[in-house]
Amino acid sequence: MTGDWIARLRRAALAEPVALVTVLATEGSAPRGAGTRMAVGAAASFDTIGGGALEHQAIEQARSILAYPPGSWRVQDYPLGPLLGQCCGGRVRLLIERVDPAALEWLDAAAAGTTLTTTLHAGSIARAPDPTAAILPLSARGARPAAGTTWSERPGAWQRPLYLFGAGHVGQAIARRTAGLPLRLAWFDSRPELADTPGVTIVDADRLPACLSDAPDEAAVVILTHDHALDYALTRAALTRAPLAYVGLIGSATKRARFLARLTCEGISTDARARLTCPIGLATIPGKEPDVIALSLLAQLLTLANADARITPEYP
Repeated sequence: MTGDWIARLRRAALAEPVALVTVLATEGSAPRGAGTRMAVGAAASFDTIGGGALEHQAIEQARSILAYPPGSWRVQDYPLGPLLGQCCGGRVRLLIERVDPAALEWLDAAAAGTTLTTTLHAGSIARAPDPTAAILPLSARGARPAAGTTWSERPGAWQRPLYLFGAGHVGQAIARRTAGLPLRLAWFDSRPELADTPGVTIVDADRLPACLSDAPDEAAVVILTHDHALDYALTRAALTRAPLAYVGLIGSATKRARFLARLTCEGISTDARARLTCPIGLATIPGKEPDVIALSLLAQLLTLANADARITPEYP
């Protein structure tokens, strides 16, 4: 997750000299996309830009820049061909910098998902939050960025909000596996005895559907509470608001049919009812064990490629 690399970079930069490697731009087939980062110290590194030989070269370059003053930077181009022993055929442009531990304020903005504008200066890099800035991607070809070059980005991978209702065995299996995925978890249950479960927010059952009022349209909602009546209330609330990227309800085809029949009787539109995914997960992954359901569901959510994508249920 975005916050993980930010926290780790902050700790590393305050403890020892560290270099940051950023994928500025790619073209064609490349191991990771623009915005991918890894930090490199004298003896260890964390996270990855991928690519095997590419990463090995990047680590060598990063360790060499540790001998220079904080704020030093260089831009490196790597065609992913025979010279690197790779056959991807793409191109990667990297920014390699000696992190300045006195100029880490931008990490707070990055952790909050704020757009940053970056400007290269001779001997330093300036990053400042700029929420209204348009994202200006760089090219992997043409002249290398030099002093005076400016671009805007939202650091780290975009994270889809995941509203998870239910902290039973399946809910816990899902929550355990969201770390490292491009998902931002909001987890709810109504049972006071689960208050000590890390990450769960306990909300009175009659107030749980109201939690969806804050869900952005790009959110995925997964409903798997301990109570069918509560499942129905949440399903109805999720389907009768602005369309969400995903509305998933745990259960069988029989449960789905019963819920849809009741929604129809209550006048819920055909379009709204069609947005319900039940059963949840990929039909190609069988199994009813909590861990299997969790992996199947998360794989389904990862098929949503961007903030505007929505899943079409496999059961119309």
